[in-house]
Amino acid sequence: MADSMMSKAATMEIPINSNGDSRNLAEDDSLEQDLQQVMVSGPNLNETSIVSGGYGGTTEGIIPTSSIKGSSMHHASSNSSMTAEESTRGVAVEKFDIMKKWGLNTYKCTKQMISERFGRGARTVDLELEAQIEVLRETKRKYENVLHLARALTNHFYSMVQTQHALGDTFADLSQKSPELRDEFGYNAETQKLLCKNGETLLGAINFFVSSINTLVNKTMEDTLMTIKMYENARLEFDAYRADLEELNMGPRDAVTMARIEAAQQQYQIHKDKYERLRSDVTIKLKFLEENKVKVMHKQLLLFHNAISAYFAGNQQQLEQTLKQFNIKLKPPGADKPSWLEEQ
Repeated sequence: MADSMMSKAATMEIPINSNGDSRNLAEDDSLEQDLQQVMVSGPNLNETSIVSGGYGGTTEGIIPTSSIKGSSMHHASSNSSMTAEESTRGVAVEKFDIMKKWGLNTYKCTKQMISERFGRGARTVDLELEAQIEVLRETKRKYENVLHLARALTNHFYSMVQTQHALGDTFADLSQKSPELRDEFGYNAETQKLLCKNGETLLGAINFFVSSINTLVNKTMEDTLMTIKMYENARLEFDAYRADLEELNMGPRDAVTMARIEAAQQQYQIHKDKYERLRSDVTIKLKFLEENKVKVMHKQLLLFHNAISAYFAGNQQQLEQTLKQFNIKLKPPGADKPSWLEEQ
């Protein structure tokens, strides 16, 4: 029932077909007063009464329990109960106002969104900014694909390194048990161990590359896109209140309507300031994001190229030098494994 009352109040706040109808405004004020009266004039749950006589007896048989206590205790309990009642009423009225504003704002934005979808509503457009936003979203999709492929490469290469490690151990074992092929198994074991070592070094470089791309895509770009989402919501609210103000200005100019126009003008200015502030925030974040993206990708692409080239050229010294150049420290074998105390 409360939902239906609030829906009726929100609908009467912005009549679509009849602007400036004083009868609707009076009904809206009356409805709000009725709802507040319901909240205020509820039963007093802080008093307890003893009823003398049977069920359905008259009020003459009611004996308030507060009369049993002294006069000083009666005044103290009355003051505390009145304070509690006033606090409860204030919270209830505040929640009602919040729900009313939320419902009214949701109604206006939904109306504006539907009007835009069907081509009947005007939409504020910043062509340059929206083009930059679309470029960012496309860039994020492409970088997400790079991140996905780099992770796949890491997994496959890790499997190959593990296989080389196992193969080297097998060759070393066979060189001890096959005297006639000791040398052959021996240098194949050394080769696999060297490849395994270089592969672990390359994995360190690739993991650093993946970690940096992941931070860029899922933190830096995502933070900017969250600001863009707030900007788009502010744009929708701004257009909704602008359309509401334009609709009121087209109606009659009596005293009631002028009061509503003044209130609508204030809301329009509030949402206009919010929209312009967020538009400025998005512009600044896009600029800094582009600068940060170029800086990060320049470093990571150089690392990736140098590490891959050195590994497949068999240049172990250059591969290690590449990791030192980019301050990448490899974890010692078994560093990710928990200690025996952690396993307990």
